[in-house]
Amino acid sequence: MASPGRAAGEIPDAVAVLAKAGAENFPVAARILPARLRRHLLAIYGFARLADDIGDEAPGDRLASLDWLEGDLDAAAAGAATHPILLALTPTLRELDLPLEPFRRLIEANRQDQRVRRYASWDELAAYCELSANPVGHLVLAVFGAATPERLALSDRVCTGLQLVEHCQDVGEDARRDRVYLPAADRERFGCQDTDVLGASAGPALRLVLRFELARAAELLAAGRELTSGLRGWARLTIAGYVAGGQATIDAIGGADFDVLAATCRPRATRTLARVVPLLVASRRR
Repeated sequence: MASPGRAAGEIPDAVAVLAKAGAENFPVAARILPARLRRHLLAIYGFARLADDIGDEAPGDRLASLDWLEGDLDAAAAGAATHPILLALTPTLRELDLPLEPFRRLIEANRQDQRVRRYASWDELAAYCELSANPVGHLVLAVFGAATPERLALSDRVCTGLQLVEHCQDVGEDARRDRVYLPAADRERFGCQDTDVLGASAGPALRLVLRFELARAAELLAAGRELTSGLRGWARLTIAGYVAGGQATIDAIGGADFDVLAATCRPRATRTLARVVPLLVASRRR
């Protein structure tokens, strides 16, 4: 059935959207979490994934579909959403009294994806991450009632780091959409051309860029140690899982000699667990 105001097939199906949670670099909502927390985290994930799927894959006028999504977000706040993902988000908005601004920023990131195909500098890409990634961290902390200014600042570093890891991981996929998120200044520094991201395997120049960007991502993710140390209970476990997933993905890419074009670089559960343990131990000592 078509979503109201949009043609059939233009808005991704809720089941297909949520099915992607298992392919993320980190556990979106661990099964050991209490049902209420899992429900809220999955509702937030569902919205973020829906916005991304519209911006990346939807047929037809994607900007119009993103406008439709923002309208259904407003409807959700009023208890009148139409899409199943927004229907699931409605009680989360109400019970947690969440602001709509972080959700609007996620939509705006996908609008930007329709207009901007390249980023000249790290500062430009980091500004994009303020729209595409950091709002998710704000919402997750709100789920746990832990959104202090200090934690939000640390979360921004972690979320930007996670987004940068994904940009490195998905270089080939993004290039096929005519998007290159690796900053042009960094690519030029190592002699990496646009054509280098379209090959069957990564050449030396692209590998050097990826090594450089992932070192930057690792430095950003290091803020996760302080963030996790300041949390307790389920919040600590959940955030540690997110940070560890990013770190384990960096490990996986390094283990493939930075050839993200020839290999599918996903973190093994054992490697993620190995990264989680030090974060949890450090927070217990605090």
